[in-house]
Amino acid sequence: MEISELYNIFKEHPTVTTDSRDCPEGSLFFALKGESFNGNAFAEKALEQGCAYAIIDEKEFANPDDNRYILTDDCLKTLQDLANYHRKQLGTTIIGVTGTNGKTTTKELISTVLSEKYNVLYTQGNFNNHIGVPKTLLRLKKEHEIAVIEMGANHPGEIKTLVNIVEPNYGIITNVGKAHLAGFGSFEGVIRTKGELYDYLREHEGKVFIHNENEHLKGISHDLSLIKYGTSDTEDLCANGKVVSCTPFLNFKWRHGAEEWHEVNTHLIGNYNIYNMLAAACIGLYFGVSQEQIDHALSNYIPSNNRSELSITEHNKLIIDAYNANPTSMNAALVNFRDIEASPKMAILGDMKELGEVSNEEHQKIVDFLKTTDIKDVWLVGDEFGKTDCDYPKFKNVDEVKEKIGKNRPEGYYILIKGSNSTKLFQLPELL
Repeated sequence: MEISELYNIFKEHPTVTTDSRDCPEGSLFFALKGESFNGNAFAEKALEQGCAYAIIDEKEFANPDDNRYILTDDCLKTLQDLANYHRKQLGTTIIGVTGTNGKTTTKELISTVLSEKYNVLYTQGNFNNHIGVPKTLLRLKKEHEIAVIEMGANHPGEIKTLVNIVEPNYGIITNVGKAHLAGFGSFEGVIRTKGELYDYLREHEGKVFIHNENEHLKGISHDLSLIKYGTSDTEDLCANGKVVSCTPFLNFKWRHGAEEWHEVNTHLIGNYNIYNMLAAACIGLYFGVSQEQIDHALSNYIPSNNRSELSITEHNKLIIDAYNANPTSMNAALVNFRDIEASPKMAILGDMKELGEVSNEEHQKIVDFLKTTDIKDVWLVGDEFGKTDCDYPKFKNVDEVKEKIGKNRPEGYYILIKGSNSTKLFQLPELL
């Protein structure tokens, strides 16, 4: 079946699912494959559950007497092609967002600011991979005026694949850092892969929003139309700003060019979030959102995704940043925590995953930095931190931490909780 024919079916049934346990009435089921499952085997169940059609790529799973089965060569490729075709039909203005750290928070902030003026579609959660991105695009409706699409990667070429599906008009790389080095091979591999967004925009005369003080990004931004933001307080910046305080919430001031300063009190932890805030302000200004609307959006944004959250419990004050961790984000979180005027402080840190052959070195760097701070109570969780040279208490996994808390819960602390998602430190806040 040609994509144009499948698209006609999609217009009649504009809800897509890849999970046979979640089949809205009249939806389209795409039988995707994974390492431990074959979606084709669940096509019949999906139809029984209410799907209008099942798109499969293995003929033996189709009932020849049932015209609700649509056979294709590759279900994933078909899903991606359908999303791209839909994107082209609507012609919606799209902003592509990627980066090592901060891309999800930045996506949320951009969407919050733009929503002051526009009907905005944006990536839910972190659905930013080869499956989540096309599913997000297929949620686009005619009434959406702008879409903000997050794109993630852990191997070379993945951003190129995603931008060719999304075809963004604008793009932003929040930063580049040491993450997924096992997949990228090196820090230079990270830069090249994230830069695939710039490559697409360069070829298609798109525009880039750029952190003007980031030398890595400036180094790959030649021949691009740039809209700049930063903290250098120069008049060529669309949005520039400075941290006022961070005890613990970020309070910052910003302005457009040489105009008057605006001061914003946020609900985000971490002075590093000023760059995410300025990116959102810059993009809002470019698209005609008023400065007052930008202030309103940024001051009212409340994180709810285990990123830069403050949770005050009966026993402690928790800074929860437990969704992900790599050397760049871990160091930034610790520097910010060190500088917060609070006492006593405690850090519960989980392993940073996918660092390959430099894992031991990077975990030791974090431990060595901790020794220079006033964070005296530190718990380290995971095999990689377990190999480091230090006297801090070490735990094999989160279950051992939970057992320790059950016997002797810390009381009256400011506690930073940060680690890769797979260390499951997000299970700790309810116990602290």
